[in-house]
Amino acid sequence: MKSALMTQPGNFEVHEVKKPSIISEKDVLLRIHTAGICGSDLHYFRTGRIGNEIVKYPFSMGHECTATVEEVGSDVIRVQSGDRVVVEPAIPCINCDQCQTGRFHTCRNMNFMGCPGQLEGCFSEYIVMPESCCFLLPDDMPLKEAVFCEPLSIALHSYQFIQQTQPKRIGILGAGPIGISTLLVALNKGHKEFFMTDKLDARLEHAKSFGAGYTANPDKTDIVKTVPFEPDVVFECCGQEDAVIQATSILKPGGHLVVTGIPESDNIRFPIHELRRKEISVYNVRRQNKMMPDAIDMGKKLINQIKLLITHIYSIDEIQEAFQHTATYNDGVMKAVIQFYF
Repeated sequence: MKSALMTQPGNFEVHEVKKPSIISEKDVLLRIHTAGICGSDLHYFRTGRIGNEIVKYPFSMGHECTATVEEVGSDVIRVQSGDRVVVEPAIPCINCDQCQTGRFHTCRNMNFMGCPGQLEGCFSEYIVMPESCCFLLPDDMPLKEAVFCEPLSIALHSYQFIQQTQPKRIGILGAGPIGISTLLVALNKGHKEFFMTDKLDARLEHAKSFGAGYTANPDKTDIVKTVPFEPDVVFECCGQEDAVIQATSILKPGGHLVVTGIPESDNIRFPIHELRRKEISVYNVRRQNKMMPDAIDMGKKLINQIKLLITHIYSIDEIQEAFQHTATYNDGVMKAVIQFYF
């Protein structure tokens, strides 16, 4: 089978490798249909690391995917050959203190797809995952669009931090796939007052079309001086220190900052005195926890918007071009995907 392997920062090679086999009776052999390129994948592509998760080459990357079930182990009961699924990329241990309290996403012994030293990624024609990671898709939900369920699940998880505060005004800094997913979740929850920022005007156009009332490019506009209101909550979705500082400046006293973006640097500065004086609460988002069923339900409702967000489709043989375009934000790319069969 074909598998795309990163051989050094910024370089992929497509290799013929052995097709994986079912080992455990709870395993499922999956034929990948669509694999999305995520912002964390771009960190590995550019720098070969995220924090202390350092790539060893060759590296199998990718964690957002949909697939068709090819074969199942003897104890698999929820899915069968031919089923269409979206794949949860995380396999928690179930036994540690975090798992025992329901915090599966901060499992101390996590195995995560496409993460250095953990699981093989999904930029391959076939993968094997446990049945617990396979979520059935509705018959009328296309495999290509369903790949967006994984970023939607992260947005749903991040929203949980502030839903009890009943915010009325929301700011979202970063209008990439996670930022737009956050906007779609907030709209679905009934919120009406938003603003969004991004350094790419094409992404701001998406934000406007989906309902962001005010949009601005921080390279062209002084965001702190021009935002139309003090938000109750700001979602930082771009992983930039400047955005964290802006968020602190524009939040109202007693507001909430939800940090979803992943910085490329190991440390970022927080304006601690402004955080303290305003008594701003800061939340960090670690992937998602048990949100995939809700993400599938929401993805089905938002299928027309998702179709607009998947802007670029590549074959596995074009993965180098796909990553170069996405890493440099070329050609108005919003969400690029690798599609294995058409």
